[in-house]
Amino acid sequence: MIYDVTHLTRYRYGAPVAVNACMLRLLPRSEDGQRVVTARIDVTPRPQTFVERADSFANRVVRMRIETPHRELAIESRARVVVERPAPPLAALTPSWEEVAALAAATDSLGADSPASAIYPSRLVPLVEPATSYARESFPPRRPIYEAASELAARIKADFVYDAKATEVTTSPAEAFARRRGVCQDFSHVMIAGLRGLGLPALYVSGYIRTIQPPGKARLAGADASHAWVALWCGPGFGWLGLDPTNALPAGDDHIVVARGRDYSDAPPVEGLILSSGGHELDVEVDVNPV
Repeated sequence: MIYDVTHLTRYRYGAPVAVNACMLRLLPRSEDGQRVVTARIDVTPRPQTFVERADSFANRVVRMRIETPHRELAIESRARVVVERPAPPLAALTPSWEEVAALAAATDSLGADSPASAIYPSRLVPLVEPATSYARESFPPRRPIYEAASELAARIKADFVYDAKATEVTTSPAEAFARRRGVCQDFSHVMIAGLRGLGLPALYVSGYIRTIQPPGKARLAGADASHAWVALWCGPGFGWLGLDPTNALPAGDDHIVVARGRDYSDAPPVEGLILSSGGHELDVEVDVNPV
């Protein structure tokens, strides 16, 4: 599948902004099953500094700095991405979860694909005992890891309510788990907390998911949104496999990866600092169009 993705972020400030320093994670990754054909970011007003680098997770990060006073900031990313992921493996053929946990604990690499950084608690995903106990129900002794994790994702989909008003970006996994409701970020954080509590390496993935309009309904411009799901390390033979607990799906050709990290704090689309005395309003529009 080929997609054209447009992501427009617009800030309107209550007072002039003298300096704006941001980091952008808006350029999709090229990785197994996904190839970026073209990608660019346009910013208004024009930044004085605009430099791309790769972070420790191999995400494409743009660092920009604007020193022109402004009351509005527009950041528009455009990309064409080819997604051709292989079918998920036969779950019964993946190694047991205990074997994967032991292999992850014994790893001696800190490379971008290493499971080492994905085992331990992180800034936004501490260990949450109730989430670990919940996850453990899907992980009896010697069960194949992908089979168990797929069941866990399906249980989260069934037991939790998608409610955009129930949580905020700062809501902890413990709060989201107690409420049994939230959005894709919350579902992913809860699943990650449960998996790490069992010693299993899990990462947060940010990106987009293709939405299909109901029959007879016109597609609305800007109606799509960013999405989040989980990448689980299933041993050296299978590597990182994506699972989407919001939809109880494996990450497939409808999922477009932009960034991954230990939790949302490693993969926000826009983060930074401004020098100003007023508040701001934020509007975001996303379009994911199959070509």
